[in-house]
Amino acid sequence: MLKLRSLHYSPATAETTILRNVCLEAEVGTPVLIAGASGSGKTSLMDLISGLSSEQSGQVLWNDRVLTRSQRRWLCGLVFQFPERHFLGLTVGQELRLGHRRVSSDKLQSVLAQVGLESISHQLPPERLSGGQQRRLALAVQLLRGAEVLLLDEPTAGLDWSVRNDVLNLLAELSLKRVVIVVTHEPQLFEEWSCDRYQLRNGGLEPVSTLPPL
Repeated sequence: MLKLRSLHYSPATAETTILRNVCLEAEVGTPVLIAGASGSGKTSLMDLISGLSSEQSGQVLWNDRVLTRSQRRWLCGLVFQFPERHFLGLTVGQELRLGHRRVSSDKLQSVLAQVGLESISHQLPPERLSGGQQRRLALAVQLLRGAEVLLLDEPTAGLDWSVRNDVLNLLAELSLKRVVIVVTHEPQLFEEWSCDRYQLRNGGLEPVSTLPPL
C-alpha cells in the first residue's frame, strides 16, 4: 500500500504553498483517480510521489516504510500526458531496451503482451504508433522497469472513445498487481471507471463519491 502523510509542497518559484496536508492511501486492486483544474497541483503531486520533487514536510510510505526520494524513483513509474515526447529509442525494441541491454527478446515480448502490443514489430519507430499504442508502449517501459506504482498524467487525452475505453480497461487490469494513480482535469471521461475518486482543490486532497466537471 502507498500512503501519503501530511505532504506540504511549496516550490521556490511559487509565492504560495501548492499542496497542503495532502493525505492518501492507494492499494493494489483499486485504481485511484485524482481530478483537479489546471494549476491545482496535480503535476506537483505526481512529482512528489515519484521522487522528482522534494516535499517541505510529510512522508511517503510503501507498505508502512518511509521512502526517500531515491527509493520513490525506483518504486514509481511515471507516464506523461504525451509519452511520445519522451521516447528516446529509434524503434520499439530500442525504447524497451534502454537501460536493459541484456533483457531477452522473450521478456520484451511478454511485457508487450501485457499491454496488448504483442503483434507490434520491434523495428517499428515509436512515432509510427497510434496515440493509444504510444501510451501502451510507455506503460510497457515502466513494467519492464518493475515499477510497483504507476502514475499516469491524463492517460486518455486526445483519444477517441473506443481507444479510451481500451486504455482504461488496461489500467484496471494492471491495477490488480500494482498501485495505479491517474490525474486528470477531465473527470467526466472516467465516469464509468471503477476507482477511488479524489478532488484536488485549494491545495488539499479530499475523497469524493462523484466528481463534477471542472
